Amino acid sequence: MKALAALILAGTLCGACAGGPSPMDDVANYDALKSAKDACAARGGVLALRDQGNPERISSFVCKRK
Repeated sequence: MKALAALILAGTLCGACAGGPSPMDDVANYDALKSAKDACAARGGVLALRDQGNPERISSFVCKRK
């Protein structure tokens, strides 16, 4: 019985990890953009959209030197 419970628990935990990041993790909302902009400015750069980047995705932004 303990083995079955451990197997179910492991399957549940593994299932939560297998999905990878959710689409919401890459959304370029106000908070995500502000955080990225502030972190970039602290390094002496400016946040910019990549060429052909999707402005709705935070992964489309890069920190460029001034």
